[in-house]
Amino acid sequence: MAHIHTHDEHQHSSNQRRVFWAFLLTAGFMAAEVAGGLISGSLALLADAGHMLADAAALGLAWTAFLISKRPSDVKRSYGYHRFQVLAAFVNGLALAAIAAWIVFEAIGRLATPSPILGGVMLVVAVIGLAVNLAAFVVLHGGDRTNLNLRGALAHVAGDILGSIAAIVAAGVILTTGWTPIDPILSMLVALLIVRSAWKLIIQSAHILLEGTPDWLDVETLSAELVAEVPEVVDIHHVHAWSLDTDRPMLTLHATVRPEFDNHITLGRIKDVLKTRYGVTHSTIQIEPEHCVDTP
Repeated sequence: MAHIHTHDEHQHSSNQRRVFWAFLLTAGFMAAEVAGGLISGSLALLADAGHMLADAAALGLAWTAFLISKRPSDVKRSYGYHRFQVLAAFVNGLALAAIAAWIVFEAIGRLATPSPILGGVMLVVAVIGLAVNLAAFVVLHGGDRTNLNLRGALAHVAGDILGSIAAIVAAGVILTTGWTPIDPILSMLVALLIVRSAWKLIIQSAHILLEGTPDWLDVETLSAELVAEVPEVVDIHHVHAWSLDTDRPMLTLHATVRPEFDNHITLGRIKDVLKTRYGVTHSTIQIEPEHCVDTP
């Protein structure tokens, strides 16, 4: 267990460093993209700059979440602060959805009232932006992608990459054909892709925040396996499973045990099955000799 704990701490620190470097890259280029969007008149660039502004804030939030989650448990937070990472992922998902809505709103206005766009400036800024976004994506992609907080940061950067690609394509079309509606049209396409990522992030983080049963855990199968693996157990009921974050499942259950067996030994066997079969290292088990006291 000491080895696993050390590995988890190392992975946590690695994720934290990766998010911090992605934050620096995103925030550093954002100002240049805002200037390029204003000079060129490109909505695609301004939309991507607005997206990067929100992403810089989101990456900052993700980095802060990694810091706060390291705090030890206390009287008010008996489980510690691990759930803060999930909360950050949920907020980031909502931010992505809001950004997508803003892009669509602006794009509709640009389609109704087209404005001139400097394709050359737009192209240069978009290419540089793509390089910065790809660098940030590579930094984050090497982390633990089962971590929702890191995945939220990845989703933001992936949206930035799509925005930069859309701006490059739009700039190419404008330079070759002069057709400016391509700019808001591609911006709306990027917004739809952003919404898809945001929706997944919101659903997954909300499931954990609502104390939902982990997707990989089937309560009926777990109950049947405990009865089969621990012969002194007659019945398993009142099973409740949830997660602090994507790496820390929690579980409580009642176990009806034959009276002739030692309850302490039985408890140890149940916990051993939960640990080896399901990776549940924190469980609360109520041993009952005959009838469940919580059943009328």
